[in-house]
Amino acid sequence: MIHLEELKSKIMESDEESLISYVELFRPFDLASCVEELDKAEQLKLMKIVPAPLCAEIMEYLEPELQYRILYNLEETITSQILNEMSSDVVADMMLAIHRYQAVKLLNYLPEDYRAKVQTLMTFPEHTAGSLATVDYIAARSSWTIEQTMQHFRKIGHDAEITSYVYVTGNKGELRGVVSLKELILTEPNTEISKIVTEDVIYVPASMEQEKAAELLSRYDLVALPVVDEQNRLIGVINVDDLIDVIQEEATEDIQKLGGSQPLTATYFKSSVFQLYRKRIIWLLVLFAAEAYTGTVLRHYEETLSEVIALSFFIPLLIGTGGNTGTQTVSTLVRALAVGEVQFRDIFKVIRKEITTGLMTGASISLIAYARAWMLGVETNIGLVVGITCMTIVLWASFVAAILPLILHKLKADPAVISGPFITTLVDGTGLIIYFSIAKIILQL
Repeated sequence: MIHLEELKSKIMESDEESLISYVELFRPFDLASCVEELDKAEQLKLMKIVPAPLCAEIMEYLEPELQYRILYNLEETITSQILNEMSSDVVADMMLAIHRYQAVKLLNYLPEDYRAKVQTLMTFPEHTAGSLATVDYIAARSSWTIEQTMQHFRKIGHDAEITSYVYVTGNKGELRGVVSLKELILTEPNTEISKIVTEDVIYVPASMEQEKAAELLSRYDLVALPVVDEQNRLIGVINVDDLIDVIQEEATEDIQKLGGSQPLTATYFKSSVFQLYRKRIIWLLVLFAAEAYTGTVLRHYEETLSEVIALSFFIPLLIGTGGNTGTQTVSTLVRALAVGEVQFRDIFKVIRKEITTGLMTGASISLIAYARAWMLGVETNIGLVVGITCMTIVLWASFVAAILPLILHKLKADPAVISGPFITTLVDGTGLIIYFSIAKIILQL
C-alpha cells in the first residue's frame, strides 16, 4: 500500500526516474487518494513528471474541481497530453461540472473531431445512458474486410477504452451489429465483416435512465453496452465499470432512504456535519409529526386504558412487531423493484405472497405473545386480545408494506421513500387502533 509521506519525499527529490518507478508500483485509484492529500505544488510537480497516460488514469478518480485546477495550472503541452488521454465520458463530466468559460478553454486542447464528440456527450441529461457513454471505442464499416478492420484496430486500438468488441456501423453511422475480437482473430482476413456480424445486438437509447441501463447490462452479463440516438446512430458505448458504479450508487441511495434519510451527495467523510444534519432533519421532522398522532390515539382510548391497565403492558410489543414486519416487507420489495424482479402488474401476486407469509409469521408470534401474557399473570381474555391483535397487526403491516412500494413505483416515484422509519410510524398508530378496538370487543368495554 502506498504511503503518503513516502510519496511526498519522492516528489521532493530531484530523481525523476525514481519517482516514476515508484508510482508505477501502485494502482491509479490508490495514487488518486494520495494526490488529494498533497498540497498544490506537490500535485503539480507529480503530474509534470509522471507519464501522461498514468496521469490521465489518476485524474479520472479525482473530483472535477480538482481535475480542472491541476490541468489549468500545468503547462499547456502537458495539459493537452493528459486531457487527450482521459476517457471521453470523464472529460464530459468534468466540463459540465466546471464553469462554462473554463470548459471552453480546456475543450480547445482537444482535436476538433474528438471535441465535437465530447460536446455531444455533454448534451445528454445527467443520470441518462448518454451521459455515461464514452466515444473511446472501435467501430468498423459493414463493407470492410477482416483485414481492413484489424488494420484499423491496430491504428487506434491503443486509444480505445473498449477493445473487446468492434461495433459495425452503416454509412450514416447507424448501428448494424457487433463483432467480438475473438471472432476477428479467428476469421479469414479476406472475409467481409458483414458475414460474421451479430445483428441482434443489445443496445440502449441515449435517453434511457442509467439505472435501467445497468439492469440490462447485469441481466445479459455484458461488458459493454452501445448507446444510440433517435436515428439509431451509434454515439458511444458504456463500459461495465461505469455501470457497476451506477449500481453501487443506486444501492447506496436506496439504503440511505430506507434508513429514513435523504441520500448524501458525497461520501460519508467528505460530507460535513451540517450536510448530515440537513439530510436527516427533514425526514426526522416529518416522522416526528406523523408519530404525534400515536399520542392522539392513546388519548382517545384513555378511558379503556384506565379500566384495564394491563393493556398498556403490551403496547411496545405490539407496535414494535408491526413496525418490524413492515420494515422487512418494504426492504425486500424495494430491492426486488430495483433489480426488476417485481413490477406493478405483479401486485396481486405480491399481496397473496405477503399475506400468506403474514399468516404464518403472525400465527407464530401470536402464540408466543399469548404465552408471554400468561407468564405476566394477566387474565386469560387479555392474553386472547394480545394474541389476536398480534395476528391482525402482522397481516395489516404485511398488506400495507406490500402495496405502497408498488404504487409509488407505478407513479414514477422512488419506492425507497417508504423507509423503515416511515412504515413503522404508519403502523404504530393504526396498530394501536386495531389493538384497542379488539380489546373493546372482547372485553366488552
